[in-house]
Amino acid sequence: MVELKGGKTAPRLLEDLDAYDPRRPSTAGCNLLVNFPRQHENGELPTTIPRYKNQCRHQWDVKQSQCHLPLIAERPDPKVVSTVAAFCEHCRCHLKLSIEFPPGGASPCPSHESPLHHFIYRAEESHPRTRVGSAGKIDYSTGWEDLVSFQCSTTECSAKLKIHTRSPHLRPEWIDLLTNKDIIKPRAEKAMSDDPTRFEGHAVPLPSEVLSTLRTYIVNALQNSNRRTIPAHNKRWLLCLGDTCTELLEYIGFVRKDDEWLVPCADTSVAAPVFNPINVLLEDVEKELLALLLQRPDDEKRASKVQYSLTSASQLLARTLGTENYDQNPSSRTNISHDEEHPFYPSLGAKLDFRDDLIKFAYERQLMSDPEGTPYYLQALQGIATGRHSEDLQTSVAIEASSGKVSAHDIREAYNALGLGLGSEYLDDDHIIGTFQSRAADSPRQESDLRRALQIVGQHRGSPSIQSMASKTVTNLEQALSWLGATDDMDDNFVVAMYNVKVEEPSAEEATARHAVSLIAQHRNSSALKQWLETGVLGEVDMDVGQAYNRLQIDDHTIDDSFVLTTFELNYQEAPSQADDLRSALRAIAKERKSALLNNFLDSKVATTNHPLAEWPVGLRNIGNTCYLNSLLQFYFTIKPFRELVLDFDAYKRDATRDNLRESTIGSRVVSEQEVQRAQRFVRELQKLFQGMITSPTAFIQPELELARLTLLSQPAEADLRRSSTMGGDGLSLGEINGRPIIGPLALPMSEITENNIKTDSRAAETGIESSEPTLLGNDPVEDTADQEMPDLVPAKSPQQPQNDPALDDKENLPLSEASTVHYDTIEDLVDPLAEASPLQSTEQRPITNGDHKLPDLQGPTPTKDVVIKPPSRPPPYPPRPQPEENKDQIIRQEIQMGAQQDVTEVISNVLYQLECAIEATSFDPSGEQIDRIKDMFFGKSRSYTQNLRGDFETKEQFFSYLFVDVASGPKTIYEALDGAFDVQQVQVDGTYQPQYSTVSQLPPILNILVQRAQYDQTKSSAFKSVNHLDLEETIYMDRYIDSDDKDLIQRRTQSWDWKRQLRQLEARREDLMQTDLKMDVPELLDTTAESLDEISKEGDIGVTAGLEEAIKEAAAEAKEELESIKTLVKDLTANVRSQFVDRRKLPYRLQSAFIHRGTATSGHYWIYIRDFKRDLWREYNDETVSAVTNASQIYDEDKNPGRPATPYFLVYVRDDVKDGFVDPVCRDVPEQSETQNAMMNNVPDHFAESYRAPVQDGQGTTAVDGNWFEADHIKPHQW
Repeated sequence: MVELKGGKTAPRLLEDLDAYDPRRPSTAGCNLLVNFPRQHENGELPTTIPRYKNQCRHQWDVKQSQCHLPLIAERPDPKVVSTVAAFCEHCRCHLKLSIEFPPGGASPCPSHESPLHHFIYRAEESHPRTRVGSAGKIDYSTGWEDLVSFQCSTTECSAKLKIHTRSPHLRPEWIDLLTNKDIIKPRAEKAMSDDPTRFEGHAVPLPSEVLSTLRTYIVNALQNSNRRTIPAHNKRWLLCLGDTCTELLEYIGFVRKDDEWLVPCADTSVAAPVFNPINVLLEDVEKELLALLLQRPDDEKRASKVQYSLTSASQLLARTLGTENYDQNPSSRTNISHDEEHPFYPSLGAKLDFRDDLIKFAYERQLMSDPEGTPYYLQALQGIATGRHSEDLQTSVAIEASSGKVSAHDIREAYNALGLGLGSEYLDDDHIIGTFQSRAADSPRQESDLRRALQIVGQHRGSPSIQSMASKTVTNLEQALSWLGATDDMDDNFVVAMYNVKVEEPSAEEATARHAVSLIAQHRNSSALKQWLETGVLGEVDMDVGQAYNRLQIDDHTIDDSFVLTTFELNYQEAPSQADDLRSALRAIAKERKSALLNNFLDSKVATTNHPLAEWPVGLRNIGNTCYLNSLLQFYFTIKPFRELVLDFDAYKRDATRDNLRESTIGSRVVSEQEVQRAQRFVRELQKLFQGMITSPTAFIQPELELARLTLLSQPAEADLRRSSTMGGDGLSLGEINGRPIIGPLALPMSEITENNIKTDSRAAETGIESSEPTLLGNDPVEDTADQEMPDLVPAKSPQQPQNDPALDDKENLPLSEASTVHYDTIEDLVDPLAEASPLQSTEQRPITNGDHKLPDLQGPTPTKDVVIKPPSRPPPYPPRPQPEENKDQIIRQEIQMGAQQDVTEVISNVLYQLECAIEATSFDPSGEQIDRIKDMFFGKSRSYTQNLRGDFETKEQFFSYLFVDVASGPKTIYEALDGAFDVQQVQVDGTYQPQYSTVSQLPPILNILVQRAQYDQTKSSAFKSVNHLDLEETIYMDRYIDSDDKDLIQRRTQSWDWKRQLRQLEARREDLMQTDLKMDVPELLDTTAESLDEISKEGDIGVTAGLEEAIKEAAAEAKEELESIKTLVKDLTANVRSQFVDRRKLPYRLQSAFIHRGTATSGHYWIYIRDFKRDLWREYNDETVSAVTNASQIYDEDKNPGRPATPYFLVYVRDDVKDGFVDPVCRDVPEQSETQNAMMNNVPDHFAESYRAPVQDGQGTTAVDGNWFEADHIKPHQW
């Protein structure tokens, strides 16, 4: 069982602080403030840390003069330590909580990225109280102190927190002197008997009077710096205190001098916070006396007229740790029965009242802080998601599972599935593999489940051999054929047949099977298989080589490749409409000859167009796992103001000085200098791409790896990734001392150690922020390339085995193209372009995992002075060589792979956030939020209305960059989907359900709509893609959603909500009537029952109640009638809802872009349709290929492909009145007849290169051939 070593969010820590009683530490050695609930290996639910019955639930009250806090709106000052001093009114323990922020902290928590502090226990700076007496009894013989230190795990914050608790000053025997009536009475009676005349009329004081008397003396001492005296024969003094309290009084600071008592002398000249020991002591004792006074019986307090009050420290503690206004969820629900919150919450360092997003934040921080505890943290997240019935959390669990993480529950189940049991962790790998093979042989139908269990066991043990056996990795052609049970001589039809045999229904093996087919398709360059991967329909199978020669009218099969190419071009000129058939023939000949020339020609011509390049958008090459990125980049390029901002970046560039940065916030947080620098690098990379898209002489180009990394990987994710990578690996052994290994990292070569290296490393350590979705990449350290210049964008050479066919469906699961790492020194190497990746984890990406990170145990016994330390047993290692350039590219590709796992919203948010960081503000809103050109383009404002218990509506306004719509429940129109974001719904307010609805208070020019398709199947515990159709409109009108005082609009909304409520009730009733356990609707079930009763009555064996059959038939008729009535009502109400706002058409928005995805939750491909309003044309941007859409129904209509329909994931609507100025898809400035163009046929024979010409803009006298133009009279039969 792994000991949890994670952290705690600030609210969790304050919650535990209230329950932490250092007087009675657990006999189990657990510390509530430091430790987590125990987990069990037998699968039982975890239990809370054991507590004693008499442990105090603290009620902390303020000790005002010892506190020091900044002003409410003041930012943390590294020079000032904020302190809250308090005491418990129950047990009288004292607390001092202090927090300080290190200099240079860019973004102290809470911030936009880190909504809460996440504190990690610092054992080396702590001195916790571990034992007190025996069996939990308190030992009061001496005082005690307890110091526990923490540090915020967010490097942008790194706040240091110290929690110091100590024992009460007043010992039990002293309290007896002040409160025990059996002690007070003899003391008072003795004083009265010694001088009866003087004490005539005096009574024995009550304990509350004794306490109040001593407290009054102390309060006077704190308020008066002049040392006062009290006569020893003072009547009140003798009655309440006397000589019996001498030890207590002297401890407090009273001094007996002859017949007087000198009162303690406090320093009243200093302002808070006060650290003077005598002042602190006096205030502490005064607060303890006050607590004892408030604990006296009510009748005693009334008799002595005690009227005191205490000030709770809860608000100050919350303010100090930034938890005053965190998002709470009072309606949290759980199915797990318990008296307190379930231990899963404290295990994540979270609280029961956290909203789902804070639960995810706490989970992500635990993973970053304690990677070894990942299985248990994932189990905790699963348990909370299930208990809350939270689809959001369940989706997060599915995404984590898809990235390769396994929960502690899954690990136990995996061992059980293999019949090994939990104790089998200590078996060797061979035994486990043998057990798997034996069970798989006995139960072949369960092989998939057994292999999954084996994979989990392998991950848990960190065993490469077990994982290799479990995965049946498919990475090359041989493995692909073997996995499918096919051979290389089988045609494409048979390959698809073998796939269908292997995957009878959608399963966990579908992704592997599709990947195997894609590898075969790449090797064969089979357009038929690629079409099948894209559409599910097998294309034309590759032509037989003999047919290919006949199709090109070539009799001599031995002619040179260049003549084959020339013949192809002649045939094409004669019959351009038969281009696909001619290309199939050429491809078959190229495959049979293994001809580099023919393959290069085919590869360079994949992106085809019948348009002059100067008049057509450029494509972007997929560099592996980046097709979503390509779609996103194409979209942003078509937005003219966005494109102009990027191209003319220097005119908008932000001044990154610290003073300037303090003035603006983005997303309610101040951006750091490092964020601005990174963002400006991103814009420079984007600028290079846009320039290439404008001037490129080729049909498509390739984005730089650095641009893909900066786009897909946010700075927090990058920082987390690099931190995690430095945690991996076993280090380099430098020999041993006394038999113990010396392990450490290699230093940089002396030639590479510079001031810049040092600054870069420290900055990476200080500025990383936690990731919403952390992924550990391998065990290799990741080099910081953030400050390195990437090479300028140039078109890249086509690989020998092309991967750029737009029909290839599974691009998201392919490794990064090797072509993306090739660098070219000459223009002659120019030929190919670019690509992109899906940021939706639940739909595309392959998981990227690494093994466990374990540091070697170097804590051996300390050698004594007699031990002779031997030198290392091996010579020092050679210094490391400078890292090869290809390794740096590989690191960037790894980072891109991680970034590609981010979901759509994260990638878009990262792009917009970086643009805002990079540019100057144009103004600021009242809250200090930056207003800039990006906000002006893409951000609107929504206003929510929530009814409180008084019946009033409370409003909240906030920015939004996209609207979130859901199609999980079934097909919807675009308006029905949008209504879900604005319609009234019931939310919990102070324990009761109240209505809440939203409006749009400010519409953006560009309206983004995200379609939520990633769903979670609780039965299968897996993610799936919802393929329900979303019926799009070319124009939508936002009038119905606008924030307005228009009474007619408000009335229409209210009426529409009522109709929808009726529709939901009718649909629920129809479902009740349509679904029964016997798979018949209720009318059919009743009719069948009546028929059965009729048969029984005819047989006469069993008596049937008279009239029962008729009654059932009547019930069946009524049910049928009710169903018909429901059908009519639903139709009428639906028509009412859809026509309610048809005359509200003053705010039209036109569909400009549609991001499309084809695939499942584990694989697929993205492309985008973009509208050219000026030319009244839709284009399809599919990586390298940009083609005109001849039939817009493929955008709007439902895809009828039953297995993998194409569905919109992200929509962009543009306000109609600005569309012409905002949307400009074609922006080209291609140089004419450059040297680059003339050299593009470098590998083509000279006599044919003359006929291969670059496109000319007018096209007169030329013929279009796959995006290039050929003059007919340049090619004559006699030339060859």
